[in-house]
Amino acid sequence: MKFLIVGVGALGSVYLAFLTKAGHEVAGLLKKGRTIKKVKVEGIWGEFEQEVEALDSLEKLSFQPEVVLLTVKSYDTERALRDIKPIMRGKTYLMIAQNGYGNYERAVERYGRERVILSRVIFGAKLLEWGRVRITVCGDDVVIGDPEDVIKENFLRGLAKLFTDAGIPTRYEKEVYKYLWDKILYNCALNPLGALFEKTYGELYKNPHVKSLMDRIIEEAFEVIKAYGIPTFWSSSEDYRRHFYNNLIPPTAEHYPSMLEDVKKGRTEIDALNGALLELARKKELKLPVNSLIVELIKAKELFNQP
Repeated sequence: MKFLIVGVGALGSVYLAFLTKAGHEVAGLLKKGRTIKKVKVEGIWGEFEQEVEALDSLEKLSFQPEVVLLTVKSYDTERALRDIKPIMRGKTYLMIAQNGYGNYERAVERYGRERVILSRVIFGAKLLEWGRVRITVCGDDVVIGDPEDVIKENFLRGLAKLFTDAGIPTRYEKEVYKYLWDKILYNCALNPLGALFEKTYGELYKNPHVKSLMDRIIEEAFEVIKAYGIPTFWSSSEDYRRHFYNNLIPPTAEHYPSMLEDVKKGRTEIDALNGALLELARKKELKLPVNSLIVELIKAKELFNQP
């Protein structure tokens, strides 16, 4: 199968290396002026070095991709969606493999619901340097699906098997949007606090004061979920918190959030996480004081670290 990976950071490097190694025709799209010829993978899924094709311009792409994987940070989504317009033709699908709320919605608005695949990625990868990535943790399979139920299920199941066969455990789920919100809740509660305190998820959980903040972040998020009637697996914040503390944190306890590295560079995905909750809340005239404070603190730390 033919793939284009848009954004060759940590996540994009994993897909570029594994899909290429599996024999698929794959190219990665880098920012202008950047180049890599190999990706070295290490960590929990094994170690290997793979020669790859990486381009800094779509004009250099020699094939029409069947699936475009969008793996850029959420603050680059609009630019990336605009840049890929020349190749979003025919039967090319766009798969959203990003953190946060709003990326899928923007993609559907631009390219139509029949073209956009949603995924929930919950394995952790760290870019050690350009062309070298470490897979650190895996909380569950990657989940892919179509919230609009217009893309053929057989195709999505086949795509999931293709990824799994390539070494990235993936499954199809009809209720993929619920899985996305499961991760949004997870990231909102952990990523900014991990970035602020520079601690692992397990260390955050063990601190009763931080745990209290996580509780309030989740409770406020469920106010938004209830106001919009957003489908989730959880009937209440209490139900989700039990799942969060008992099932999600333990397998990722040693993990640091990618937001910790991002905030040191002066830019994070906070607007697609807790910031997105605030924007949704504003439209319903809801107040989320703890999430509001968290967003302000992250933006303050971003500003301290900007050049």
